[in-house]
Amino acid sequence: MKEDTMEYTKTCLVCQQDKVERQKPGGLLNPLPIPTRPWESISMDFINGLPKVGELSAIMVIVDRFSKYATFIAMPKACGAEETAVLFFRHVVKY
Repeated sequence: MKEDTMEYTKTCLVCQQDKVERQKPGGLLNPLPIPTRPWESISMDFINGLPKVGELSAIMVIVDRFSKYATFIAMPKACGAEETAVLFFRHVVKY
């Protein structure tokens, strides 16, 4: 009977219209400010699930939003915040 009730409420138009929303409505998206000089603003992303080469199986991608210059850093999948920061400073903030 429980399964029949669940199936009925999934297809009942009145049940779906009267269902209480439990989340706040999403706000409007605001665009990021446009940077005025190189390296003022960067984007960072991680690509996981790649074939292993030694201990490396992920790539950290860092993009300068002003010039669209991208840096790709090979890294192990299980890399903590401290090791990620070390890689960032070693490969991006060199000087």
